[in-house]
Amino acid sequence: MPVSDITRDASQQMKKAVEHLIQQLARVRTGRASTTMLDAVKVEYYGAPTPISQVGGISAPDARTLVIQPWDASTVGAIERAILAANLGITPQSDGQVIRITVPPLTEERRRDIVKQCKKMGEDAKLSIRNVRRDANEELKVAEKKEHFSEDERKRGEDDVQKSTDKYVKEVDEVLAAKEKEILED
Repeated sequence: MPVSDITRDASQQMKKAVEHLIQQLARVRTGRASTTMLDAVKVEYYGAPTPISQVGGISAPDARTLVIQPWDASTVGAIERAILAANLGITPQSDGQVIRITVPPLTEERRRDIVKQCKKMGEDAKLSIRNVRRDANEELKVAEKKEHFSEDERKRGEDDVQKSTDKYVKEVDEVLAAKEKEILED
């Protein structure tokens, strides 16, 4: 396998680690209402666990409220039960047609706990990126012996992998800083 293929694959895997982190952080509750808060909630719909977004429309009319408009009025109870079972710290209120969720403001202590959780997610992403770097460097060493390319080519490949590692670790830090700012502000 050529050096360029190994470094490209490593860079793509590192990018996927950052994208996964961004998806995880989108689900983290801040003090604001966000439709992504409900992404992980599954509703029992005709015997099958179904994402809440597939049984109704979700909107955030203001910073503290989520509104769920079920497409089938008979699913209102199931949606409420699914939200309560998800243990998100929010309570749905229904008028039989529409479900409203008021997102309570977070306490300072709870905000700090959420920031700690986010930082742990960030460290996991960095660890994943470093593991990709380690694997790519091993692959370069094996390829150097098998395919008989020069030590200089391997070192260039390792340098490219390190540059990608630095780039994506920096990106993780930037994503975490933005999320921390979002969590800590009212």
